This record gives sequence, structure tokens and C-alpha cells, in this order.
Amino acid sequence: MTRIVRILTASLSVFTVAVSVFSACSSWASRNDKAPDGAAIRSAQQVVQRYAPQHSESFILSQMPPLEGRDVFEIESLNGKIVLRGNNGVSLCSAFYWYLKEYCHANISWNGMQIDLPNALPEVPHKIRRTSPYRYRYFFNYCCFGYSLAWWDWEQWEFIIDWMAMNGVNMPLAVTGQEATWRTVMQTLGLGEDSIQDFFAGPPYLPFQWMGCLDGWGGPLPQSWIDQHAELQKKILARERELGMTPVMQGFTGHVPASIQKKHPNAKLQNIQWIDWETVFLDPLDPLFEKIGKTFLEQQIEQYGTSHLYAADTFIEMSPPCSDPQFLNDMGKSLHSTLASADSEAIWVMQGWIFYNNAKFWQPAQAQAFLDGVPDDRMILLDLYCDVAPVWKKTESFYGKPWIWCVLQNFGNTIALSGPLPRINQELFNAANDPDRGKLSGIGMIQEGLGYNPVVFEFMTEMTWRDQPVDLDRWMANYAVRRYGRSLESACNAWMLLKDSVYNDRHAPHSMVTARPAYREADPILKAGDSKELTLAWEQLLQCRDELSQSDSYRFDLVNVTRQVLSNRAAAKYARVISAYRQKDASEFRSAARDYLQLLSDLDTVLATRAEFLLGKWIADAKRWGGNDEERRLFEWNARNMITLWGDSRSSLHDYARKEWSGLISGFYHPRWKRFFNRLDESLEAGKEFNNDAFTSEIQDWEKSWTHQQNPHPENPIGDSIEISNRLYHQYVANKTTE
Repeated sequence: MTRIVRILTASLSVFTVAVSVFSACSSWASRNDKAPDGAAIRSAQQVVQRYAPQHSESFILSQMPPLEGRDVFEIESLNGKIVLRGNNGVSLCSAFYWYLKEYCHANISWNGMQIDLPNALPEVPHKIRRTSPYRYRYFFNYCCFGYSLAWWDWEQWEFIIDWMAMNGVNMPLAVTGQEATWRTVMQTLGLGEDSIQDFFAGPPYLPFQWMGCLDGWGGPLPQSWIDQHAELQKKILARERELGMTPVMQGFTGHVPASIQKKHPNAKLQNIQWIDWETVFLDPLDPLFEKIGKTFLEQQIEQYGTSHLYAADTFIEMSPPCSDPQFLNDMGKSLHSTLASADSEAIWVMQGWIFYNNAKFWQPAQAQAFLDGVPDDRMILLDLYCDVAPVWKKTESFYGKPWIWCVLQNFGNTIALSGPLPRINQELFNAANDPDRGKLSGIGMIQEGLGYNPVVFEFMTEMTWRDQPVDLDRWMANYAVRRYGRSLESACNAWMLLKDSVYNDRHAPHSMVTARPAYREADPILKAGDSKELTLAWEQLLQCRDELSQSDSYRFDLVNVTRQVLSNRAAAKYARVISAYRQKDASEFRSAARDYLQLLSDLDTVLATRAEFLLGKWIADAKRWGGNDEERRLFEWNARNMITLWGDSRSSLHDYARKEWSGLISGFYHPRWKRFFNRLDESLEAGKEFNNDAFTSEIQDWEKSWTHQQNPHPENPIGDSIEISNRLYHQYVANKTTE
């Protein structure tokens, strides 16, 4: 019997040891210390109906009280029915998905879905009970509202809310529709329409505006957008609250429109620099600070209600105007008192990213002074990067404040197979058992985009209901079965290879494919990781193509692995180009350049087979929000600019949100590389040194012109994923020696 078979047949151990971290947040536990109401049960029943419509009558949902203040669910078979019990809608939905995973081998993600349930639902031999060690299970990064969620409609939001509920999330960031609140506030302050138009950023840039990073970039924002997203936010919040979630809404940070100076010339304002943008910050000690902050919160509560959690990230990646500890302490007090002036139950939720990103400024004296300005029970810190650089260890567990252990996972929603599964499996529980953990109160995923690694989301959110590490081999083997709905040795082998390579505590480097071309004598060549295991995983997946040809999840995974193997090979192919250029071998240079460009074309072809990898879909989603041609042009520019230049043509953030998408490769990266190779070729022909500065200026202007294009790109997949992947495997692997 092979190791894979032994793993698949082994039973999954059930751990019942309680983690003491929940006690750190007992002061909030009473808010959910009751059984679900009728609305929560109805909302959970609707989730069951959406994902198991033919079996919905086989599930009975009922309420149960929390277990010692902790969220809990139970699953058992009674009289031919599957009984799901929970203390709120999230617990009930989690029970439902736990049953689907464990007994029906189902998998639900935004990158493929497998819910082909058996005609007769399997019985549960013994009652299952799961309690969560964590009061808070957080989800979303502000950046995600730009890189992934910018153009979403209600249908997409309904799915992600369902997914969150089924995966135990009860604390989602909810900052859609802030434009409507700010518009009302600005009108209340006597600011005119010109000020409002100058203030609002374009749709994908709005979350950066709410963090105080920029104003106006990508605008003006049409009134139709503001109205539609106010309504969308109401639907989002209503559904999340029905299910028992506690949405985190926007708090006041002190970031104000620059035009406020006209109405309040004596206001104490500070100009704050974030990368290429400058914004205005109102001094927290100025009486106007609390006035505006209170007005903002009151208007927001009037429009959207409240769950008493407010995100406020003053100086998220900027330095405050003064490092004096007393000033910072006063600033913390003022920010908190402003929240409390409008909501006496307000709790401030803040990203601890500032203490990592700007550690030089936030020395212990400054960090502690700032946090000490807020009562311990009125603040929660998000430790964003615990899988790499935990801040709690450097701040005495945030000096007594409750905090949440988070995984950041990706930046800019770039595309790469990667994920720190072993670190999550160990470091989370090491933190939970560390005597110096302080008030560890939850776990969270705070990725900048929803990404292309569904296994990481599945693994991390499952920790919501676990209090000990899992056997990672066994877990991954079971995941392979759930992912495709059946047990296949080759599929399991593929996922074991992925576990030991891309998901083994590695953060993948950016690919050469999406790098802006440049040449210097000491030109650094981006190095891809060892792709041997990844190539073997590709081979193993292809061996399942007949059995899994109807599996949508399989087709996504096959394309994603194919993409990563080809993307990794770009570095070696680029090295060949540069080597030939340095040796002044024009013939070899041209051959190597053609080979590199062919790889890009092949990559574009396989990506075109999946909707998740289409530039055309991103643009179409943006344009659908436009009410006329002018608005559609504006939104298309926003969509194109965000994933290429980010800012203007000289932006420091160019290619930050790079994507390996069909259409973007063929229409942007391929011609960009071709132009670079042409200039290198010209320098060879002329016997002159390549002018890198001149090329950079040329390519920046070309990139800017590309963002203003309106040429169409396919919105729907083209080609067969399996056939194309198999052809490329033989082209790049089976019929060639590995590079």
C-alpha cells in the first residue's frame, strides 16, 4: 500500500483541547452569547438551498447556545436527516460546509467548485461538535477592495458572503459605499460640488483613499456610482448581519479634503506624503477633528447602521508629523474619543502594519504611547504578516491590546502559486500557546487580493474550528479528494508535490514575464524557484485528464500549474537572451528573443481558456458600471491603469498589481518585451551601448498610451484547457530536456 493510499484511508483525528486565547476577548463574547434568531436560521437555510438545492430538505437547521461563550456547531444524523446546529448563522453555515467537506468530498471556492453530491447523503456515524477557539475571524484587506472587489456586483458579493459564512468568518471588513457618506459630510461642511469631485478617487483607488493615501486619482466619480454602491453596501451589510457577522465599518482617521482649508482657514492641517501622492491630515488636537469625525460617523450610522467595529488606519504607510510620545498618546486618545462621541460602544480596529512597515519611526516608546492612548477594551489590532514577520513579538503583544493573528498571503493580487501552509500549521498554534501572547483574540486573512491559491484559504479558514495543528500530508491528500470529488492517486501525488514545493513556506518571486524590461551591465535576472517538483505535479495532473475532464476545479488547477511552470521558465529564457547580447552574437540573440516571445504567446493561449485569467473580463466588469460612454471610458482607464502603471507614467508603483492574464500578456507584456528586444537588436547592429534611460522613458510613454486604449479583449474563455496544457507539456517538457 502506497503512502498516499495510507493517508487517504487513515481517519482524521479530532482534537478537543481548548485553546485559552478565547478568554482574552470575553468582554465581547456576550454580544453573541445567544442562540440564532429566526433571520439567522432563514439566512443559513438559504445558503443550504443555494449550494445543495436537490438536498435542501435533507438538512434540518436548529439553534443551540454558545459553548462557554464560544461559537459552536454540531452535526449528526437523526431519522434520515442531517441535523445542523449552531449558535448563529455563521456556525450553522460552517456546520453545513464541514459536512459537505468531510462526508461528501465537496469543495467550494472562487477558483473552481466541486459540489457533485451523492443521491443519498452519507450518514454521520457519531455526532460531531466543533467549537472555535477564536472570538474574531477576520477577512479582507482594504487593498482587496481595489485589486479584487473593485467592480463586483451583488451576485459576486452574495457568493463571497456565503463563502465567508461557510468558512467561519464573522468579522469582515465592509467599506463599500463610503463615497455616499463622505458626500453628505462634505455637503454638511459647506463644501461645493467642485470640492467633492476633486476629492473622490476612481473605483479601484477608493480603498487607498479611505486609508488616507491619496485623493482624486482616477476620478471624478460619477453620482451613479455613488448611489449604486450605497445600495450595494446596504445589501452587503444586511446579509452579513443576518448571518451573525459583525462587519467592520469605516472609522474617521483625520484624513480630510484639502478644500477644508477654504471653509476653516484656522484649521491645523498637515500635508502627508504617501509614495507619489500628498494628502491632508487634520491634527487630532484641533477641535474641528472631533466635529468632522463625529459628523462622519453619525452620517454613516444613519445610512448603514452599525455593528460598533470601526477600521481606522491613520498613517498606514506614512509617518506622523511628530514623533513625540506625548503627541502620539494624545493622537490615540483623540481618535478614540471621536469614535466614542458618536458611538459609545465603538471599538477601534487598526492594522498593526504600521509597526512593521515603518518600524524606524514606530520605536517602542512611540508605539506604546500611541496604543496607551486607547482603553484596552476599545481597540483590536490586526497583525497582518504573522506568517512572515509577526509584530506581536516586538510590541509586547501590542502592549495589552487584543490582537488577531493574520496571514497576508499576497500583495497587489499578483499571480503566483505560493502559500506558507507549514508556517500556518505551526506558528498559529505556537502563538496560541505562547505565555507571552497577551490578548490573542482571533485569526484572520488580510490578503491584498483574493488571489489564485484556493488551498491556502481553505486551510487557513479551517483553523477557525481547530485548536491543534493537523497532519499536513493527510490534510492535503483529503483536500485533493474534495477538490475533484474522487480519489485518484495521480491527483494526490500532484498535490503532495505542490505541498512540498510552492506551498512549503515559500513566497514566490515575481516572474520575468511581468517585469518592466531594462538592461544594465549588472542586470539582475529574476530567479525562479526549482521547478522540478512543479513540473512533476503538472505531469501528474495531466495523467488525470480523462477521469477529470468534466471537473471545473481540475481545469483551473491544470491551467494554474501550467502557467506557473511556463512563467518560471521565463527567467532562464531571458538569461539566454542577455547572454547572447553580451557576447554580441546577433544570430543567437534573435533566436533567443523569438523563443522568449513564443513562451509569452503560449502562456497567453493557455490562460485564455479560463475566465479567471482574462483581461477582457476585468475590463468588462469595470465598464458595466458606466451609465454612458464617458463613464465607461473612465472606468476602463481605471481598470487598465491599476494593473499596469498604478499611478502616472513615472509612478513608483508601476507593475505593483501585475497580472499574468490572457490579453494583458498578448497586449501589454509581449509588445513591451518585443520593443525592448528590438532596441537591443538595434544597439547590436549599430555597435553602440544600449541607452537604458532612453528606453525607460520611451516605454513609460508607451505604457501610458496603452492605458487609454479601448481595443476589445475576449470576455469569455477560448480553447480547451486540457488539450492546450497537454500540448504545451509535450512542447516544453516531454520532447525537450528541462532547462
